[in-house]
This record gives sequence, structure tokens and C-alpha cells, in this order.
Amino acid sequence: MTTPAAQLVSISTETLTIAGNNTIHSIRNASDQPVICHFTIAHSSLKSRSFHREFLPLAQAGIVVRYVSPAAIDGLHDGIHFVPLPQRPARFNVLSNPARLIRTLLQQHADIYHFQDPQLLPIGLLLKLCFRKRVIYDAYEDFPSMAANKSSLPRGFRPIAAQLISATEALAARTLDAVTTADPLTIRRLARHRGSRKFVFYNFPNLNFFPVPCNKEKRFDLVYRGGLSERAGTFLLLDAVRRVANDHPSIRLLLIGYSDSLEVERQLRARIAVLGLTPNVEIRGRIPHEEMAGALAEARIGVSPLLDIPKFRLNIPVKIFEYWACGLPVIASDLTPSRPFIRNSEAAILFPPGDANALALALASLLAHPSRASEMGQRGRALIEQRLNNALESHKLLSLCLNLIGASSAVRERKRQHA
Repeated sequence: MTTPAAQLVSISTETLTIAGNNTIHSIRNASDQPVICHFTIAHSSLKSRSFHREFLPLAQAGIVVRYVSPAAIDGLHDGIHFVPLPQRPARFNVLSNPARLIRTLLQQHADIYHFQDPQLLPIGLLLKLCFRKRVIYDAYEDFPSMAANKSSLPRGFRPIAAQLISATEALAARTLDAVTTADPLTIRRLARHRGSRKFVFYNFPNLNFFPVPCNKEKRFDLVYRGGLSERAGTFLLLDAVRRVANDHPSIRLLLIGYSDSLEVERQLRARIAVLGLTPNVEIRGRIPHEEMAGALAEARIGVSPLLDIPKFRLNIPVKIFEYWACGLPVIASDLTPSRPFIRNSEAAILFPPGDANALALALASLLAHPSRASEMGQRGRALIEQRLNNALESHKLLSLCLNLIGASSAVRERKRQHA
């Protein structure tokens, strides 16, 4: 794949030329090829942001990527070097023995270390402060607000956890080499703390995984992809579908995603049954990112019914861009983060968050006017192809990494000359 990011790097067996901001650094030995190490303990499956959007493009641009994780993958795959950690049930053993994790990371001999898990902030700070490594923290979610609403934490501990994460993130923003986020509103909170470079890496689709939509049988009228929970608006969506089903009894809804717990999934299925929607709803659960485009293309309309809670007042829903990439019109909650992308797009309908009746009216309107829905979907796909895709984002990340590596190389060279 040729991307704008790939234009920054030219590789031969002898020379790697790195173009940074007004500087060019040449590394003469193939063994000195830049190495970036991403590490996680929280994700045993490949995360679409880190793997598909961030590091596959970097590997394709010629960077050596080492991916340290509990994923059941070892060795070289898709141009990325996987280094296995203990499987997910043992992840707390990794944290209880940080020396083991640090040792594994140092063995990668990386020029840059990159992580996303907030529980790994102490490890990232150790790498920077004690081992003088280049470190990037990707705060892709508003983790403090997530902790404040996390049902798996004791209610009394949630505000403490939120404050602890916020304080540690502030320290990271002052100490590490760079901090990235997935949206401008989260970066605004961290940008107050000077010291590290900061930029937004938007979760726009990688078009390698979202090719031009083909004519596929539409088995579903609606699709929702994401967390299956009350706060994500899943129950609100079910209420709206129940209202629409009065006039469209054969309406079909596909739910793709995960529940916070087995209890939440039980509540969701019970709600579907109470509403009499069991024949109308299919729950598919998590699916690999490589299968996402095909699954979304089975539907006519993509829905983003998020509620107006602190997290969703900051984070941009990825699902909107993926729906558009599949040529689907979008119906979404009118929330601040997504409004700039939807306003004037003529590819989506906004409704007041939490208003099941307004959502039902929007659904019924598009179902009654399929030609309008199709035109909206085509406009959404055009937006993705023209500017809301991963090419520019991977270009920005590669530029950051190469500048950090170049700066580090320059420091080492000055030290060598003065030795």
C-alpha cells in the first residue's frame, strides 16, 4: 500500500532516510532501522486503533514494529513482530511483577515505546524517567470519566479512581515525549500540561479494511456497532425500534459489540424479549476488525444512539465513520464531538440524545424514503474517501515518531562527539 506516510521513508538494505521537520537523518545500517514497540496488557485481541490504524501503516512505511501483548500471536505477522505476554486471565500477574514486564520491553531495544492502557502509566513513566526511553502515551478515551462511571468498580471508589487517573495522566503529559488522543476535546484537557508533544490521531477508517462497498444483500434495516449497554443508548434504540415496528413489523436490527458483563447481556436479552423484538434483533457480539465492513454492509442504516454522559461529551464515536465508509446513512445523537463532522454533511440525521420518540421518527423517515437514505450513504462514503480516512492520520503519527527518533539520534551523536 502506498500512503502519504510511506512517502516520508525510503528504505534500502544500506540506508534508511528519515525526513523530519526541516531535518533529514540517515541511518547507514539496516540493523539500525527504527524500532517502535507498542505494549498492552489489557487486550488479548488486536485493537483496531493500535493495530489496524496506527501500526500496520507504520510497518508498511518501513518501521520495525514490535507488538507486546497477551494476544495469542507469536512471531512475524502482517509485517509486525508479535511478542506474547501471559494470556488475559494472568494480566494482573504482569502488573504485580512490573520488573518482568520492564525486562520484556527493554529486550525489544526499541527507539520508541507506545502504550494505551491507563494502568500502564507507571510503566511508561519508569521507561522514561529511569531508562531514558522515548515514550508515547495514547489517551484514546477519556479514561477519568470512564472510571467515574465504571460499573465494575465499587461506587465509592469510582471518584478516587477517576482522580488518580487524571493526576497520573497530567504527570505523563508533562514528562513523556508525546501524548496523543482520538479527539480534540480530550487533548484540550491534557494540553494544559506542558512538556510533551500533543496531537490528535482521529479514528478514521483505514480504507484497506473498508473498500468501496459492493452490492450486498441487505439482511437488516438497522445496525449498531459498539458497546451494548444502557449508557451507549442500546436500550434506547430498542425502545425506538419497538415504536417503528408498529408500522414496520418485519424491521430487522443487527447489534455488533460487547456487553460489560454477563449480567448486562442478560438484561439486554430480557429487554428484547419484553418488547417482543426477539424475532427482529440479532446480537452478533464482537467480530474481528477485518470482518467489520462486511457485517455493516448487511444493513441499510447505521445508528449511533449514545446518551449525553461525560464520556460521550468528549469522545467522537468511531461507528459514524465506519458506517459512512460502508455507504450507510447515519442517525446519531446530537452530541458535541460528532457535530462538526455531521453538520452540513447531508449524510446523517441528528436527534436529541435520550429521545426515543425522535429516534423512532428519524428511523421511520429513512425507512420510508430508501432513495434518500441511499444518497446520504453515498455522500458519507465520499467524505471518507476524500478526507475522513486514515492516510493523513498515519502520516502524522509517522512524522511524530521519526522526529522523536531523529532527535534522539542527534543527542546520541552529540554525546559521542563530546566523549
